[in-house]
Amino acid sequence: MEKRWTIIQDDKTRTAELQASLKIHPALCKILSQRGLDTFEKAKEFFRPELDRLHEPWLMKDMDLAVERILSAIDNEERIMVFGDYDVDGTTSVALMYSFLKKIHPLVDFYIPHRYREGYGVSKAGIDQAKSTGTTLIIALDCGIKSVELITYAKEIGIDFVVCDHHLPDAELPPAVAILNAKQADCGYPYKELCGCGVGFKLITAMAEVLGLPFDDVYEYVDLVATAIAADIVPLTGENRILAFYGLKKVNENPNNGIKALWELAGLKKELKIENLVFMIAPRVNAAGRMDDARKAVQLFVAESVEEAKEYATMLHDDNSDRREADASITEEALKLIADNPAWISNKSTVLYQSHWHKGVVGIVASRVIETYFRPTIILTQSGEYAAGSARSVPGFNLYEAVHACREHLIGYGGHFAAAGMTLHADNVDAFRTKFEEIVQSTILPHQLVPELVIDAEINFSDIRDPFYKIICQMEPFGPENLKPLFISRRVMDTGHSTLVKEQHLRVSLMQNGITMYGIGFNMKEKMKVVEQGLPMDVVYRIDENEYNGVKSLQLKVVDVRVSV
Repeated sequence: MEKRWTIIQDDKTRTAELQASLKIHPALCKILSQRGLDTFEKAKEFFRPELDRLHEPWLMKDMDLAVERILSAIDNEERIMVFGDYDVDGTTSVALMYSFLKKIHPLVDFYIPHRYREGYGVSKAGIDQAKSTGTTLIIALDCGIKSVELITYAKEIGIDFVVCDHHLPDAELPPAVAILNAKQADCGYPYKELCGCGVGFKLITAMAEVLGLPFDDVYEYVDLVATAIAADIVPLTGENRILAFYGLKKVNENPNNGIKALWELAGLKKELKIENLVFMIAPRVNAAGRMDDARKAVQLFVAESVEEAKEYATMLHDDNSDRREADASITEEALKLIADNPAWISNKSTVLYQSHWHKGVVGIVASRVIETYFRPTIILTQSGEYAAGSARSVPGFNLYEAVHACREHLIGYGGHFAAAGMTLHADNVDAFRTKFEEIVQSTILPHQLVPELVIDAEINFSDIRDPFYKIICQMEPFGPENLKPLFISRRVMDTGHSTLVKEQHLRVSLMQNGITMYGIGFNMKEKMKVVEQGLPMDVVYRIDENEYNGVKSLQLKVVDVRVSV
């Protein structure tokens, strides 16, 4: 699939001023300036994250009320339930809060709703379970901000709620004792992008302060916070960057037993980076909720020994193997469905339904289909008496609005700009598909149907050396709003030694102005015909370090290549 190349523009005056003060490569100054790090002080804070620059937890609205209610419950020997969502952010949040409270209060338990029996967020089953055990306080993490009716119900039966959430609030808030969410309109907390586990971390920080506990008792959980930040795709800026930086440090020096068990099982041996948390740890934790019961993900993170953690890690690893198998087979079926319906190939949207598909992976399959057919995609399967599924969008297209415009065919739906879920009668799938295609055709812009590569800067092969690469490494951890830099080099030539590896991957040997660079382009076999022409090429890539037989060298991780114009 051909891609659009867009090179980010910068304020050249600010970049020049930054270069004069930092005295590093102009391309690096351009990238920093683009990311709002356009003064010496901002750059210094970025490159030297410090824990003492974390904001005071008391700046968050209702923090005093939350701490007061929880400590009151401890003083009065009330039973507390820690309640969280079934994804990585939810399970790490619950593990963090439960582990902290368990050390100071024996009457605490945790609850994770079942993805299919109870659905997302606070559940009536969870509240009823709390009531049956005599629980009088529920701390909800990574959920609760929209649970007005259920938290009202809890209040009526004598259960208080403290809500720790990071999702956008509605106009009406639930009647909780305290709501910790920096996105509330009247919350003055300076950083608005904490994940659910990050909000939980701020709460235990405040509790530790009141109880006179050392910061080490809070810092102990920073690796869980880093795992949640990585998995929940929140911006890696401000406090998130600091927490992720120190969380990764702890992951590599003294990790949580559950994290250690997972990375040992995954066969990771070198220093873990944020991408390892995203692609190796997070899928195994998420698989528990997708394929079975996410409670064991919390049990993994709260395990008191590595041996116990390994038992749960093995369960999660097996769940993830099942998830991958289901994901691969359903994706193959989905692509064949499109290929077997020629009229669908030219559509501007995809809506597919098969009653036997596993509902735990339909969102993943939607994303996989977009990799081949770059357009808004909905994958549906049977769920009880109805068809239900997940939708994924392409950048810039408001998926929620498109689904909302088809509501006449739906029983229920919800979501946001980039992803959504819906339920409908199976008999209405064809009518929904037709309507959704009409809406997408009439509203999507042509460029939104073409993948875009957003390139940070143009450099030459002669720039790819230390300290250039070392400074890039100091920009880690990478993630949203601080992605690993993407570069372009123009008019490079094939040396004649480029080849295909395993018939799928492009191994390149390229030369520019007498300097040769080697690189790999995964799943880019179709670009071999571009390289073989022997014409000057423009190549888009990230810089990586390759280690072979103990020798390290810099290489290109190729993303795209085309003939120069």
